[in-house]
Amino acid sequence: MNRNDETISGIQGKVIAITGASGGIGEAAAVRLAECGAKLVIGARSTDRLKDIVTRIESRGGEAVYASMDVTSREDLSHLVQLACERYGKLDVLINNAGIGPISPLDELRVEDWEATIDVNTKGVLYGIAAALPVFRQQNFGHFVNIASTAGLKTVVNQAVYSGSKFAVRAISEGLRQEAGDHIRVTIISPGVVQTNFIDGIPNQQVRDQLAAVRDGLGLPPEAVARAIAFAIEQPDDVDINEIVIRPTAQV
Repeated sequence: MNRNDETISGIQGKVIAITGASGGIGEAAAVRLAECGAKLVIGARSTDRLKDIVTRIESRGGEAVYASMDVTSREDLSHLVQLACERYGKLDVLINNAGIGPISPLDELRVEDWEATIDVNTKGVLYGIAAALPVFRQQNFGHFVNIASTAGLKTVVNQAVYSGSKFAVRAISEGLRQEAGDHIRVTIISPGVVQTNFIDGIPNQQVRDQLAAVRDGLGLPPEAVARAIAFAIEQPDDVDINEIVIRPTAQV
């Protein structure tokens, strides 16, 4: 593999856990970070996809393990963190990546979708913090990378609940940063439009078609976001990249 020496020095040997790692940004980050020498602990609901990703990483000389998990379960997040500590003896980074976006107009009153969005996008991040923060305190080092969205910077029509969930992630992450102290880093990654299957969960056909056209027209490849994540992680321990906003050049 051709790997930048500076990247290797900052990521080599780190143990990194990722939620929502079965596709999209999570999968791209797992592959990228493994190429940089990290040991990966990946979790998602789709174990078949996770197994394939681990096999791919191992075939390229990397190290990875996987666990079936759902971020709406606090116990599952604890298990993912425990797996990292038991297998590799520590946890350097937790990437809270899992997210959903069943976007719809508020008038449709899809209350169950609203609840699921908050449960996954916001409470899932909190459960990740609850699982990893005591470990990071005990180790006296650690790094949270929380995936938000440009929807957490600007609210647009039909995305009120989704946007609210991502505004919350940014607020929680900033509060965590201020409380974290000198040895725990906190990074918010706020991607714009990315070429993933994220929109497949949108129940409103018209909204889904509109967002699909935008995604297909200008969306970033997930690998671009993975590079931003790697950039934050590879920094020296006394450098905390607080937030990266990464969007297509053509996105307003």
